[in-house]
Amino acid sequence: MTRYVLRRLAGAALVLLALSVLVYALFYVAPGDPARLACGERCNPQQIAQVREQLGLNESVFAQYLHFAQGVVAGRDYSGGTGVLNCDAPCLGLSYQTDQQVTDLILERLPATASLALGAMVIWLVIGVGTGLLSALRRGGLTERALTVLTLAGTGTPVFILGLLLLMAVCAYLRWLPFPTYVPLGEDPEQWAWNMLLPWLTLGFFESAKYARLTRSSTLETLAEDHIRTFRAYGVGERAVVTRHALRGAVPPVVALSALDLGSMFGGAVLTESLFGIPGLGKTLIDGVRQIDLPVVVGVVLLMGAAVVVANVVADLLYAVADRRVVLT
Repeated sequence: MTRYVLRRLAGAALVLLALSVLVYALFYVAPGDPARLACGERCNPQQIAQVREQLGLNESVFAQYLHFAQGVVAGRDYSGGTGVLNCDAPCLGLSYQTDQQVTDLILERLPATASLALGAMVIWLVIGVGTGLLSALRRGGLTERALTVLTLAGTGTPVFILGLLLLMAVCAYLRWLPFPTYVPLGEDPEQWAWNMLLPWLTLGFFESAKYARLTRSSTLETLAEDHIRTFRAYGVGERAVVTRHALRGAVPPVVALSALDLGSMFGGAVLTESLFGIPGLGKTLIDGVRQIDLPVVVGVVLLMGAAVVVANVVADLLYAVADRRVVLT
């Protein structure tokens, strides 16, 4: 197990290195002048040249990437008009618009995205696993057909359409809730929960469809195995067969997929955050692209990519722990 973990971590480190090179090259080596973007449209050539030197853009591309990588690992210093600004590790640069450290900006927005992802995960697991299990146990009946239609509706409805429908139904027509306005958890936990309820339901219901299909197929596959028939032949009750044995075959893929989806939620909740006005990483990325704020865009994209890579490693480990039949290679 230790060798398996070390191999997965080494592979993840290489992927992260390749990702950093690709993202840096994509945004900083692409056509365009980052110095002009950082300085603004009203800057004269002398000011642009000064900004280019302050940001180290007058060096070779390789040297620029080394400074960038050094900042991520050990921090770096930026020369300003009145002195030197220290950017502690992991330093992802300074925002062109606010001169704020990108790392600090990400840390400010990360709790909103994390709360959205974790709340949605609880909902998609409850709805998806419950629906899939019930559909498998009621195979061929009216219940399975109704749940299949519901699953297909969740899969085929875009997340922003689903969010708009919930807003119109719950807030506009039924008036059960006011229109959501994000409130930080530390300020008012009760208002935070009420305002996050619709975003959780939107994202959770959208993702629950594939968990229902996965749970149903895994449960049916497990129920058809020889050892399940043996338990039934020995008189083991159906409830014990399902809860103690059939669910064990359905849990590993669900756990692994949950880890992957949770990691991708740090970059895949852009539409939900924009729709409900949640100041998370997705909205930060959209604002950075709109303002052509390269350090913010690069920092958020790197974090999203790193979250997916780490989620893949965690998914592999959880699958190996949940299913001992997996060969650790």
